[in-house]
Amino acid sequence: MPDLRRAEGVLFDLDGVLTPTAEVHMRAWQAVFDEVFVQWGIPEPYTPQDYYAYVDGKRRYDGVASLLHSRNVEIPWGDPADAPDALTVCGIGNRKNAAFAAALRSGGVAPYSGSLALIELLHREGVPMGVVSSSSNAEEVLETAGLRDFFPVVIDGRVAAREGLASKPAADMFRAGAVALSVNPAESIAVEDAVSGVASAVAAGFSRVVGVDRGAGTSALLQAGATDIVDDLARLLPDLPETA
Repeated sequence: MPDLRRAEGVLFDLDGVLTPTAEVHMRAWQAVFDEVFVQWGIPEPYTPQDYYAYVDGKRRYDGVASLLHSRNVEIPWGDPADAPDALTVCGIGNRKNAAFAAALRSGGVAPYSGSLALIELLHREGVPMGVVSSSSNAEEVLETAGLRDFFPVVIDGRVAAREGLASKPAADMFRAGAVALSVNPAESIAVEDAVSGVASAVAAGFSRVVGVDRGAGTSALLQAGATDIVDDLARLLPDLPETA
C-alpha cells in the first residue's frame, strides 16, 4: 500500500470514503426513483446496483439523466430552480437533494473511524489534503462530521456548477482540486470509492489512485484504473513503531 505521508498532496472523495453518507444518498435515490418509476409506469425497478452503475460519483443532475437514459426515458433538463415535483431532470434531482438533506439533519453523520485516524495522521505530518466531491452537500457534511478544518480545499458540486467543471468521470474536478491545493497530480494520491471518481482521478494524472471498495466492487475499481484497493482507510495507516 502507498504511504500517503510521502505524497505531495492527497485528495479524497467524501461520501463512502470519509463518511458513510453514501448510504444516505443511496436511500434517498431509492425513495425518489421508486416513486418516479411507479408514477411513470417504468417496469424495470430501481436497484442498488443502479446506484453504482449510473449515479455514484456523478453530479446530481448528471446522475438523474444517466439513470433515466438506462430506462430509455428522456425528459427535459429543466433548470436548477425547478420545484422538486417538476417533471424535469433538475426537478427530480432537487427532490433527491431534499430527501438527502432531511435525512442528514435528522440523523447527523460521523466519519468512518479509520478515515478519521488517517486524516489526523496526515494533518500532523503536514500533508496537504483536499476533498473532491460531486455532492452539493459536501460542505454541510464536512461540518456535521467535524472534518471541515482538515481541508483547505473543497471542490464540490456547487463549485463545479459555478466554474463549469464537467462531472466525474471527466478529469475536471480532480484537476481543479490539484490546482487549488497547489500540488502535482503525478506526485499526489487520490482516494475514491466510485468507479467514475477513480476514472476522473486517473484522467487528471494522479500517480496513485486508491479505490475504496464499499460496494462498487474491486474488479470495477481496478478496471477504472485504481492502483490499490482497500475496504477501509485504516488499511492505509502505516505501522508506526511503538514508543517506550
